[in-house]
Amino acid sequence: MEQSNPNTSALFSSVALGPYTAKNRIVLPALTRSRSTQPGNIPNELMASYYAQRASAGFMVTEGTQIEPRGQGYAWTPGIHSQYQIDGWKKVTQAVHAKGGIIFAQLWHVGRVSHTSLQPNGAQPIAPSAITADNVKVFVETGPGAGALDDPSEPRALSTSEVGELVDMYAQAARNALEAGFDGVELHCANGYLVNQFISEHSNHRDDQYGGSLPNRLRFLKEIVEAVSAVVGAERLGVRFAPLFASTNETRVYLGLVESDPHTTYVEAVKVLEQAGIAYLSIAEADWDNAPDLPEAFYQAVRAEFSGRIIYAGKYTVEKAVNILAKGYGDLFAFGRPFIANPDLPERIANDWPLNEVDPTTMYGGTDIGYNDYPFYQNT
Repeated sequence: MEQSNPNTSALFSSVALGPYTAKNRIVLPALTRSRSTQPGNIPNELMASYYAQRASAGFMVTEGTQIEPRGQGYAWTPGIHSQYQIDGWKKVTQAVHAKGGIIFAQLWHVGRVSHTSLQPNGAQPIAPSAITADNVKVFVETGPGAGALDDPSEPRALSTSEVGELVDMYAQAARNALEAGFDGVELHCANGYLVNQFISEHSNHRDDQYGGSLPNRLRFLKEIVEAVSAVVGAERLGVRFAPLFASTNETRVYLGLVESDPHTTYVEAVKVLEQAGIAYLSIAEADWDNAPDLPEAFYQAVRAEFSGRIIYAGKYTVEKAVNILAKGYGDLFAFGRPFIANPDLPERIANDWPLNEVDPTTMYGGTDIGYNDYPFYQNT
């Protein structure tokens, strides 16, 4: 592949990622698209086509995939806990592998960011503590259509024994991912969902071994990483975090991400991952308009503490990716919205071709429109 813009050439060097070699440093990150077949939240041929179109990425991660029925927080998102779902994901992995792609499944549990209408038998969502998520909406319709937004329901606190059962569910989901043909798994520990709820001092008010001190709040993460590593191997495991540093205009406490000391919280979390020897750490930076970059000291501390590959995401431009790579802070870079609208994104970056714009009205739910019908540059 020729690079007409020499500034992008560094993004097109190959890089080892666990036992695999990524052909470039451009990543398709986890992107919720809500196109699974109903009933059953089953991956389908439409999804297989979508992922196969984007297999020119050096590395791919699926949309968030719930590990159990209670893990669902949005309508039409796929699961990986039933045999029908496993068989559906096989269509995706086979299509991606036929194009030479590498794809991991993102294992997801939303915890408290859900609604009783999405929970088995209309039960309350589960969480570390009975604290309702604030300032966030969830899609609650389960049939075809545009989706209705509603506030999350009040959760109930998990018992200590139930926490251990969830660790086992993550391990089983990892087994299911291997059966489905995935190359590995990524644990979704970001964006205010279940693992993040345990880490956060805002959403975790427990008084057992999973709450209180920072080591206790990191215990759930540690146990899941150990359990999943035992299934897939640490070399085929990644973890995603979304550390958020408060600014004067942004609190987002509902996400559970603005800690009193986010630097310490996430550097200590990274140390847990380093001790486990996982393949990569994925860090999602704030992605709203005019969001600040992470502090330089945080980039430096993460690199100093973690010897695996580091993926960065969050409204990244090619220029920012090249800069972070040159500084040695990151190894691969994820481009979310650009990859939605540009299935051939690596080729467009390499050749400095213009990009398609994303249609925000077709992001979640629906048909192939705004999903796998975005044009390739060379077909326009």
